[in-house]
Amino acid sequence: MEFFAISMLNGLSYGLLLFMLSSGLTLIFSMMGVLNFAHASFYMLGAYIAYTVAQLVGFWAALFFAPLLVFALGSLFERACLRKVHKFGHVPELLVTFGISYVILELVALIWGRGAVDFMPPPALQGPAFTLVSAPTEGLQMVWGAAAPALCSAAGVICSPFPATRGFMMLVALMMLLALWLLLTRTRIGLVIQAALTHPEMVEALGHDVPRVFMLVFGAGAGLAGLAGVIGGSTFVTEPAMAYTVGSVIFVVVVVGGMGSLSGAFLASLIIGVVQTFAVALDYSLASAFEQLGIALSPTVAGNSVFSLTISQVAPILPYLFLVLILIFRPRGLLGTREG
Repeated sequence: MEFFAISMLNGLSYGLLLFMLSSGLTLIFSMMGVLNFAHASFYMLGAYIAYTVAQLVGFWAALFFAPLLVFALGSLFERACLRKVHKFGHVPELLVTFGISYVILELVALIWGRGAVDFMPPPALQGPAFTLVSAPTEGLQMVWGAAAPALCSAAGVICSPFPATRGFMMLVALMMLLALWLLLTRTRIGLVIQAALTHPEMVEALGHDVPRVFMLVFGAGAGLAGLAGVIGGSTFVTEPAMAYTVGSVIFVVVVVGGMGSLSGAFLASLIIGVVQTFAVALDYSLASAFEQLGIALSPTVAGNSVFSLTISQVAPILPYLFLVLILIFRPRGLLGTREG
């Protein structure tokens, strides 16, 4: 029970980080039809900017200012580069975002170096938010903060702390989801943004600057990636490879959830986060997994090197396998309304 609870919490926190990343990408695609290959680079940029700002004015100020700076950089990129090639179709858009991703990577390496930087969370987020205590006689209990050492050292007692940084990550992601939903469905700005995609001429006739709307949408998507970078960079590691680590996974989330579907991205993020976390935690070989399912394998097949692989070893493949299955059986995604 303790293993299931802590693995589920870790999976949900990782899934919500993926949602923080994919929400900006989904917003840009749904409103502008642009698949931004540089999105993970803005995530990395948010982490590095926050690291620098935190050294000057502290983490909480960095949490506020870093996404705003990434928002400004994203808006500038859309105004100076992306808008120039928008009229030529999707291929030039992909190429220019692909190119800027490498520009950002090299700039980060030049300014901050190619190694990891020591971006630590604030003291309030260091340590566990709570501890799950599994005792033989009392079952599973939750203790806020760190459990007493005497309790965890007792015979048969297992203590599993849940980091405060992951709890904060989950809180920020849920607040982001609520804010985006309210913005797009309950405000005039959201109505203008959605109308600008389907009826730009009518929106312009009503006096709205459609190119400016698209610039702000792209900047907002980049800013959301920057916010995810602040949280992810302080929780895990801030290094140039962090963009590569999550870059392909967030595209899997967007496609699996449904291109342009914010609710689909949320659902796909949670599914992929939970499945991959449980897979990493399981140290069973594929042969033993088949046996647990009641499928008997011959000694020759069970001894094959493929079936001797553990589930944790094949865990990185699972999101992409899920992507292939979705594209085959449901090309529009889980909650999407259009294909491709």
